[in-house]
Amino acid sequence: MNILDIIFPRRCPLCDEVIPPDGKICPECIGNAELVQEPVCKRCGKPIGNARKEYCGDCDRKKHFFDSGKAVFVYQGAVQHSLYRFKYANRREYAAFYGKMACIQYARWISRLGIDAIIPVPLHRKRRRERGYNQAELFAKEIGKRTGIPVETKLLYRCINTRPQKELNDQERKKNLKKAFTIAQNIVQLRKVLLVDDIYTTGSTVDAAAECLKVSGIQEVYVLCISIGRGH
Repeated sequence: MNILDIIFPRRCPLCDEVIPPDGKICPECIGNAELVQEPVCKRCGKPIGNARKEYCGDCDRKKHFFDSGKAVFVYQGAVQHSLYRFKYANRREYAAFYGKMACIQYARWISRLGIDAIIPVPLHRKRRRERGYNQAELFAKEIGKRTGIPVETKLLYRCINTRPQKELNDQERKKNLKKAFTIAQNIVQLRKVLLVDDIYTTGSTVDAAAECLKVSGIQEVYVLCISIGRGH
């Protein structure tokens, strides 16, 4: 046993209980994380109850700047608590689990798209300094490690320290993110990118980031999130 496993024992990414050094997740927790499965919205990837529907209610009503999106888990129960710890309780190690599950589900999809680079949704420097890390960047690096696709962390910046999106309604979210992102480098060599984040709710954040990327010359922006709510 590694001495670090004694000092810093591994914890289950879903329940946060200590697990054996060779373990990845508690056997009891395997069924507590619901994977996103078909039928899903063809635009954002939200699970929808009607297989005959093409889009969820949100995507029926509004235009998105990203081309299409996917998510690994349904945002509920154990996954919801896990993501809270990942973002706010310094459980950075959870990123390995999220990245592995993302690639199990979507590595072929990513390969078919011909992605040039993976771009994490950035935090404003003040919020990153307070938290110590960007959870989307950790997730992005795990996907990059497994797919061999470069991760660009110094290309897209959040230039406005926006209010937390969870406090706002849909219209307020859009206004809150207006001109929140900027491009810091020449991106002419990139045609297709995968934009990654932790939680997809209404899509306002990834839309604002995707719009910035497309205005700067990127042709296609796809989205992959750790979790997503249900569609209607």
